[in-house]
Order: sequence, then structure tokens, then C-alpha cells
Amino acid sequence: MPALGSDARPPDPRIAAAQQGDRKALAAILSELLPRVRNLIRYLIRGDSDVDDIAQEALIAIVRGIPSYRAEGKLTSWADRIVARTAIGWRRKERRTKERERESAEAPVARTGDAPDQYTLRRQAVARLDHLPDEQRQALVLHHMIGLSIPEVAVHCGASQETIRSRLRLAQGKLHELARRQGDSTETEEAP
Repeated sequence: MPALGSDARPPDPRIAAAQQGDRKALAAILSELLPRVRNLIRYLIRGDSDVDDIAQEALIAIVRGIPSYRAEGKLTSWADRIVARTAIGWRRKERRTKERERESAEAPVARTGDAPDQYTLRRQAVARLDHLPDEQRQALVLHHMIGLSIPEVAVHCGASQETIRSRLRLAQGKLHELARRQGDSTETEEAP
């Protein structure tokens, strides 16, 4: 099956169908995007407790935005930006209305299709990300995992470019220190 929005192939006909109101095409696209959406949210947000709610909000935003999608890039890249905006907005709103949430102690259930090694590596990366302050974590994920530029990350996070550079340096330093203390040299940047 061709990748959604792949630059090397003709546009996915499901996108045009979804833009015309075809619910089956839209459902197929959303089903394909859902694992990626959930992984990205988990990378951005501390704990597992709100992932489903944020994923639902992100999917609603994708559904609302699909009519305006111009297919100038990959659908997954477009969706990643919507998910990041939704997750960061959710976190900001949560912070204003609640005291800081307790970290979730629940172990997530492995998805079928994930090799145990991939799943374990993802969980280790997420566990390391849990040690970072939210601002550093978000800057790191947006820049290194989604591939946004420093100016784009600054816009998403509502901070100056120099602040984002500082957050990235601090986050990378903390992750390297954690890896050194744990005696593990595996990379912390896993694809969502």
C-alpha cells in the first residue's frame, strides 16, 4: 500500500474522495494515521492518561482541516503539525485549569504489529523524555522528531528562537547524562 501523501507517487485518491465528503475514504485515512498520532502525542505529553483524549481532539482537527489540505507535502507531515499544535494547546490549557498532573503509573499495552524490540526502544525513549521539563521536551520532539525548524518550533511554543535553542541544548544535555548514568548508548530519537 502506498504511503499517504508520498511525494514520489500520484496523490492518494482517498484524499480527494475525503475532501469531497466520502466518509469511507476519510475513515481509512484516519485509521492509517491513528497509530502515528498516538505515538507523537505520547512523545509530546507526559504520562499516558490524556493520550486518547488528545488523539480524539487531533483527529477532529484533521477532519476539519482535510478540505483545505493542498497536498503540497506529505499528508503525514501536515497531520504531525496539527497533532503537535493540538497536544501543546491541550497541555497549556490543562496547566491553566489544573494543578500539575501526577505521572501515570499505568503501563501501556503494546500494539500488535510492533516488534517487541521497537516497542521496548520506544518505551525507553519515552521514559527518558519523561525526565525533561515540558518546555524542553516539546522543543526536542518538535525539532528532532517532527523536523520543524527552530523558527517553526518558536512559533509553536510561543518562545523566542534563542529560548528554543537553549531548551534544545538543555534537553540534549539531560538526555546524554541520563544515558551515561544508565550505561546505555542507544539513541533517544525514535521516529513517531
